[in-house]
Amino acid sequence: MPLDADWINEQARTILEDVSVSAFKLGLLGSVENVAVIAEIVADYPDVPLIIDPILASGRGDELSNEEMQAAMCELLFPQATLITPNSLEARRLAYYDEGDEVKHSSLEECALRLLSMGTEYVMITGTHERSLDVVNSLYGVQNEVPGLIKDYHWERLPGSYHGSGCTLTSAITACLAHGLSMEEAVHEAQEFTWQTLRHAFRPGMGQFIPDRFFWARESDVQEKASELQH
Repeated sequence: MPLDADWINEQARTILEDVSVSAFKLGLLGSVENVAVIAEIVADYPDVPLIIDPILASGRGDELSNEEMQAAMCELLFPQATLITPNSLEARRLAYYDEGDEVKHSSLEECALRLLSMGTEYVMITGTHERSLDVVNSLYGVQNEVPGLIKDYHWERLPGSYHGSGCTLTSAITACLAHGLSMEEAVHEAQEFTWQTLRHAFRPGMGQFIPDRFFWARESDVQEKASELQH
């Protein structure tokens, strides 16, 4: 059940009136009404970076967004976005949300250019769903007034299926931007962090692996104990 849009508006504005916020990160939005009210909220903070992970389906394929929600995101939120981070499947659906037949025939670069034309400053398309040896994540933006590819990032493809990798990546980018990093710095640092969370992922049962976002703390603890033993 999606949260009530009025409740989201009240809660968000209560917090924002009391706390200074350095960046916004959006994920699963739940309903057209939620998209609309969030678009109104972030419009009041045009100088705060807005990072959007446009979740359309769960990791196992359950639909979490309909055509109306996709249209609302593209028309109300993307024009305000600093960065959107769709995976390759989401990029194809969102780029041609109003032209379904084109999805099958478009390249990821074409999708990125269409998404940039909706108003977002940057697009990073993640490649975990592509059939490539490495995972290739591609950052697109406008350089010298020309929209196009800024950089491809190649990462070793890890075995297994993960729950929360996209959320981890987008949250890490948002945190880096909030701390003053440039977009390219934030994207690189966040990908390195996310890859390490997946390399250290744990599997609590028979389902997907969960990224270990505290791997760095556990590594530090192990090193401290090893140092104590040596002395």
